[in-house]
Amino acid sequence: MINLDHAATTPLDPLVRAAMLDWLDDAGGYGNPASDHALGRRARAAVECARAQVATLLAAQPEEIIWTSGATESNNLAIKGALEFRGLERAHLVTTRIEHKAVIDTCRYLETRGVRVSWLDPTSDGRIGVEQVLAALRPDTALVSLMWVNNEIGTVNPIRELAPLLRERGVLLHVDAVQAAGKLPIDLAEVPVDLLSLSAHKFHGPKGIGALFVRKRPRARLAPQMHGGGHEQGMRSGTLATHQIVGMGQAAALAAQRLEVDAPRMKAFCARLYAQLGTLPDVWRNGAADGAAPHILNLSFGGIEGESLRARLPDLAVSSGSACSSATREPSYVLRALGRDDRLAGASLRFSPGRTTTEAEIDQAAREVRAAVELLRGLAPADA
Repeated sequence: MINLDHAATTPLDPLVRAAMLDWLDDAGGYGNPASDHALGRRARAAVECARAQVATLLAAQPEEIIWTSGATESNNLAIKGALEFRGLERAHLVTTRIEHKAVIDTCRYLETRGVRVSWLDPTSDGRIGVEQVLAALRPDTALVSLMWVNNEIGTVNPIRELAPLLRERGVLLHVDAVQAAGKLPIDLAEVPVDLLSLSAHKFHGPKGIGALFVRKRPRARLAPQMHGGGHEQGMRSGTLATHQIVGMGQAAALAAQRLEVDAPRMKAFCARLYAQLGTLPDVWRNGAADGAAPHILNLSFGGIEGESLRARLPDLAVSSGSACSSATREPSYVLRALGRDDRLAGASLRFSPGRTTTEAEIDQAAREVRAAVELLRGLAPADA
């Protein structure tokens, strides 16, 4: 199978697997990092090494990295934690209609608790503008939550430009950077983001481990969502999974080392794929073509039915939207927010090459998609 669904998850890098295995055997790698004896201290040293590796990927400080189970938990901790620490009464937050479900559903939950939410609409190419965010601010705005890269269409939001403007206004900024880490340079020493979410399995690390960057100066304060033991500076209690954390640290180190190689390569693959598929009639590119993330290409194919298209591609791993929303079997809410009707949104494919993708796989995928589209259009013309 040709895997062009790396935006959903990435295969575990062999070097990451090797690093994790050292902490899964009986040779002293099973200590609790919170224990004050030799086994515990050894595990704690590994955890802190990994914390520094993740911090380096972000140009942050190690003490600003809080371990979580993944980006969903990081997003919940950031948004709920920031609002609850401030106080939910008369709180206001700003987000968009095309965020990841882990952000959207968290904000909807907070609406049931009395928080007022401003939901921003994207432009037709999936952009959220700086002035658009600033215009939504109110005197009681506590938080803006905005993803760095949209997970379905690859649009890059203006985080670098927006962050200092929100800092001037005393508004916290949370960024879901799941699709940005390892694909775009992130420098939190220069960009004053307050809270930032990561997930290891999006950059060749293990599933079940993530991190939340929590800025120390000026300090972003959070109410914990899990209590018991006071781990992770009191923000996230629970025994740390050393092997998972070591894996995320190794994956972050590799992502930092390979960024200048991987990103241009993935961008070239997306361009090559679009050059072959974009010549088909009635094909729509979803999201901005210029300034997009290097690893995501989303196309809609007019005149066919989406389920039939995907059924014709058994040897091609692609998606019709976010893997976290696929269980609904509904057309992508992101594409509908761009103005695509349900039929066109349903007949969309997200292609996301990765570190191990080859040029030959790109060309084979293009041939299979072209053949499927042409066959289905022949069977059921668009005006039928």
